[in-house]
Amino acid sequence: MATTINPARIDFVSLRLFCAVAQTGSITKGAELCSLVPSAASRRLADMELAFGSLLLERSAQGVTLTAAGHAALQHSTRLFQGLEHFSSELRDYAKGIKGHVRLWANMSALTEFLPAMLSEFLDGNQDIKVEVEEQLSGDIVRALSDGVADIGIFAEGVATGTLDVVPFRSDDLVLACHASHPLARRKKLRFKDCLAHDFVGLNRGSSLLELVLRQAEHAGQPLKIRVQVRSFDAMCHMIDAGLGIGVLPLAACQAQVSSLGLKAIALEEPWARRQLLLASVEAEKLSAPARRLRDHLVRRSA
Repeated sequence: MATTINPARIDFVSLRLFCAVAQTGSITKGAELCSLVPSAASRRLADMELAFGSLLLERSAQGVTLTAAGHAALQHSTRLFQGLEHFSSELRDYAKGIKGHVRLWANMSALTEFLPAMLSEFLDGNQDIKVEVEEQLSGDIVRALSDGVADIGIFAEGVATGTLDVVPFRSDDLVLACHASHPLARRKKLRFKDCLAHDFVGLNRGSSLLELVLRQAEHAGQPLKIRVQVRSFDAMCHMIDAGLGIGVLPLAACQAQVSSLGLKAIALEEPWARRQLLLASVEAEKLSAPARRLRDHLVRRSA
């Protein structure tokens, strides 16, 4: 039978105490950070565990450690406090004259290549609107839109979008980048399967670009030999410049780094190398007026 949580046993003081104890590994230190005496802190933690029906902390003479349930509770508590901070920040902005907030999540390509000029133009004409921009992976963007965490998302095609309202945004030309001394550097264009004998630099797991490249290597019947994985296109370019491998990159987003480092950008012959970026949100009538205004602006500018 599922455990029913008694909300009367859970409050923000207890959640903040739990986070402090988890971070310090000590009930005494956590209590001190929250201005509580240790005995009161212990009671609050025991009440939380009773409410959740799970042991959250393993207690020992050396301190406390999180159980599996404790790790989950810490993750959710952290998100809750982040949400509360966003809530407080947004209300403070309204008090300063801001009339609307829009939460825009975009993948790395859109954020570096297309959005700066579009957002600058929009904000110049809408100074009473604040746009909070986050760089996220494509799959996370779709989940955030579905959960109401983000208002507008821009991401690469290939992710299931469910009932979201989706329109094409911009296309994204992918190239193979390599060091000027690499054996492939003399080529003007090549097939992707001709690259697979070489070491690759790739983005971290969860990146839609990495998933695309892995999928194409699988279709070619060869494994992708990833030597290094990093979090950004800029880091990829520097790793390629250091001779650690070759990499598939969106040319427009990385043109400045490719040029400044003297890397070679080689066209890929396959149709998938022209990647489609999508813009999505919930249905227009469910968006706030500021979010609808920004969405309309981005759709117009992407045409």
